[in-house]
Amino acid sequence: MGEFLNFSTARSHLFEPLHGQLTRSPKLRYWKELEKTQFLNERQLLDIQWGRVKDLLAFAWENNEFYQNRMKILDLSPESIRCLDDIRKLPILTKEEVRTHTKNMLSRGYDMRDLQKAKTGGSTGKALDLFFTEECSELRNACARRHDCWTGWRPGEPIAACWGNPKIPTSFKEILKANLLQPYIYLDTMHVDENSVRAFAASWLKIRPTLLYGHAHSIFLLSEFIRDLDIFLPAPKGILSTSMMLIPSERKQIEEVFGLKVTDRYGCEEVSLIGSECEMHDGMHLNIEHLLIEFIREDGSPAEDGEQGRIIVTDLMNRAKPFIRYQVEDFGIRSDRKCSCGRGLPLMEQVVGRSADFLIKSDGSKVAGVSLIENTLTKIPGIAQMQIVQESLEEVVIKFVPEGEHKQETTDALMIYFQSLFGDSVVIRNEIVEMIEPEASGKYRFSICRVN
Repeated sequence: MGEFLNFSTARSHLFEPLHGQLTRSPKLRYWKELEKTQFLNERQLLDIQWGRVKDLLAFAWENNEFYQNRMKILDLSPESIRCLDDIRKLPILTKEEVRTHTKNMLSRGYDMRDLQKAKTGGSTGKALDLFFTEECSELRNACARRHDCWTGWRPGEPIAACWGNPKIPTSFKEILKANLLQPYIYLDTMHVDENSVRAFAASWLKIRPTLLYGHAHSIFLLSEFIRDLDIFLPAPKGILSTSMMLIPSERKQIEEVFGLKVTDRYGCEEVSLIGSECEMHDGMHLNIEHLLIEFIREDGSPAEDGEQGRIIVTDLMNRAKPFIRYQVEDFGIRSDRKCSCGRGLPLMEQVVGRSADFLIKSDGSKVAGVSLIENTLTKIPGIAQMQIVQESLEEVVIKFVPEGEHKQETTDALMIYFQSLFGDSVVIRNEIVEMIEPEASGKYRFSICRVN
């Protein structure tokens, strides 16, 4: 094990700093800065955040016609926005607006051909085109590294990832770079079976990763295979769950199989990391140095601490294509508690769910799909995996993988629960399937609402 640690030290203290100097990347410098600022008190961090908010608004006013017009229509200017209440006078930015105004949202002085481009998978099936500079990307990577370290992992140590369509190095140059800077092994979540898990475990034994990273449900599936196949893996220092909600029953099993706590992280492609658990696992610290994060009610007023609200985010790092007051279509609960870790970053109690994952009852009320999963998957015997698909207000499909031999009592219990919830006028259909298929990104969705 010593040789692995020694080479990890060489990566973090020699190869990566040398690579950073050659590429002039700000990543390492900024990461070291973030390691210090996380322990400032909340007031100091809010001052940093507000300074960046003012800088962003001034930049957008001078260089971005899309946002300049939004402010002018409301008779606003950067000088007239003096506090958070004033920020709320700006309209909320929707996904449809981003889709419609892709080119108009680009700031002056930036050429799409020179920018890094990404696409969101989009829970609605409609992708967004994202543009940002290499510097912005590196600042985001530095921030992610700070939160990776909260798991116990240290830079340079190998990582095991459960990810869909992973970018695996193929050329000699790519392989050498990965080995010298950051070695990964991957379990491709587009194809998880006994053979792929055994191959992943063999690679694990070779490089001894200290961090297991991936989609929440994919890590859960891996833990099932490891348990059922009786595979031994040396425990990593940390497990980092991201990209989708980690439901309590899955957290429990993952922690039992690997013998350590899972660190849950929340973010999205558009603005990167929003919140993350620390080593205390007592809520998610909000990334307020990079983002302005609001929790608002349906009427647009701010939600109270402890109250569920829509999450609205302003990205303070992306100048090329700014996202100001962007509705990520998730719901969360902000907290007024202080974490015992000593960090000044405020807490979010939890992410309640994505708007696309809320199902709609005939009376117009909404219910979180993840709550329905918890109330059935963990309480009704005989279910290994499950997904709820609301095709319309009149039809709900329950797809599930039986645990062992299917029993009629399982189907009957599901029918009774969902019929009582949605009412007798709604058709409930149970479909027994061999597996729940992942999306093109490799993620799994617990619930899908197709009601417009």
